[in-house]
Amino acid sequence: MASTTQTETPPARPGGRTRPRPSGRLGDKIFLGLSQGSGILLLVLMASIAVFLSYRAGIALSKDEGNFFTTFDWNPAGSPPVFGIAVLLFGTVVSSIIAMVIAVPIAVGIALFISHYAPRRLAAPIAYVVDLLAAVPSIVYGIWGALVLVPYLEGLNLWLDQFFGWTYIFEKTEVGVARSLFTVGILLAIMILPIVTSVSREVFLQVPKMNEEAALALGATRWEVIRLSVLPFGRSGVISASMLGLGRALGETMAVATVLSPSFLISLHVLNPGGGTFAQNIAAKFGEADAFGRDALIASGLVLFVLTLLVNGAARLIIARRKEYSGANA
Repeated sequence: MASTTQTETPPARPGGRTRPRPSGRLGDKIFLGLSQGSGILLLVLMASIAVFLSYRAGIALSKDEGNFFTTFDWNPAGSPPVFGIAVLLFGTVVSSIIAMVIAVPIAVGIALFISHYAPRRLAAPIAYVVDLLAAVPSIVYGIWGALVLVPYLEGLNLWLDQFFGWTYIFEKTEVGVARSLFTVGILLAIMILPIVTSVSREVFLQVPKMNEEAALALGATRWEVIRLSVLPFGRSGVISASMLGLGRALGETMAVATVLSPSFLISLHVLNPGGGTFAQNIAAKFGEADAFGRDALIASGLVLFVLTLLVNGAARLIIARRKEYSGANA
């Protein structure tokens, strides 16, 4: 007579419900501890950076004889020391805005082409090349910008001055090579293009096929499907991708330092040489600065740190509004 094996069943709770097995395995406890420790370590690192920047910035600001937010000059080695971030904040914001205006529409177009227009055999290589652009080091972009982009933009600058100089923004009032905030904006647009394209592409690929097929069944064209189904669904994702790209543009250092001719003057003529950004100023002056000068540079870095945190925080708030992207349904 064959013997039968009996499987053990968890003891039943009062009322007939089975009691779940306790999750007390050693591996689960180790993984839980490592996960929590990693999250706490990240918060500690961010807090340590903030405390360090605030402490060193406080030393510099206590001796600054100018208004830190409105002074155009940067002379922490003077007697008395006078320095401010007005020019740096203006240059950082203007160059980033130019980059976003150029990069976001192109990135969304490329993402739509890869996800909804290109054949699969063509979409995969294009997506691979776009993702590969994100791995190019910043200094390579900077060298390419200085040797190739700057000379070729001189003709574009003259054309913009001739036909759009009436806008005041594109009026070129100084003679010089195209080492301006406009050139920096174009270079930053090329650098953030892979980030915005990759995230937008993944968002567009998550659009429910049922919505697209329903629109096609009603007689909609491919563009109408994209306008009515794809873009509304992916709006939050595109905004989040743009904010991530903006964070990259705000903190870019070596490429901007290689292309820009720094000057501490604010001009709305974006084609004129000159200007400055936070990261470019820190990279250019850190090596020759004394102890107090480094504290002054750290004070400007604190402003950039806060600005970047605000941008990334806004991106997280936007992405959290859609459960499809935040992982709440996982």
